[in-house]
Amino acid sequence: MATKPIIILVGPSGAGKSTFLEKVLGDYSQFRDIITYTTRPMRKGESEGSPYHFVAKERFEEMIQKKFFVEWARVHDKYYGSPRKPIEEAWAQGLAIIMDLDVQGARAFKKEFPHALTVFIHPPSIDELRRRIIERDGGPPKDLELRLENAQKEMAVSGEFDRQMVNREFDQSYAELKKMIDELLKSS
Repeated sequence: MATKPIIILVGPSGAGKSTFLEKVLGDYSQFRDIITYTTRPMRKGESEGSPYHFVAKERFEEMIQKKFFVEWARVHDKYYGSPRKPIEEAWAQGLAIIMDLDVQGARAFKKEFPHALTVFIHPPSIDELRRRIIERDGGPPKDLELRLENAQKEMAVSGEFDRQMVNREFDQSYAELKKMIDELLKSS
């Protein structure tokens, strides 16, 4: 099966990955988002299939055994995984893929699909990241310090990824991402 472009948005929780992903899907009809699976609880405003498929830990572990995932990882003590079948279905329809993954997931995905373009999205600062997480979650989550500690570790390895950008101001940052996407689409 011929592969189409894959863009993987990588970065810490709260950097803006899902906001960029939603905007790309609205602006580019040739992209499909692959909805990942997780064992974490739903947050306010989320529902099944948006932004994740929510499953019990036992079910997720069964899916791992059945090779359901291209990649999976344990993050913040919860499982996350990218299903293989929707990627194959998207390519069969001639669509490109865009995904939002953490560092572990992006590394594993890149091994499976070396042609994927990985874009690491940095927050402007740890203080701004803290503010965004608290705003998004409607208050400081119990694991805020763990998330911030993990964010610093993730940013320390951001050089592993194909491209990097800082999400200071959304419209300006999105224009930068759009330029990367347009270059990728032109070359594929």
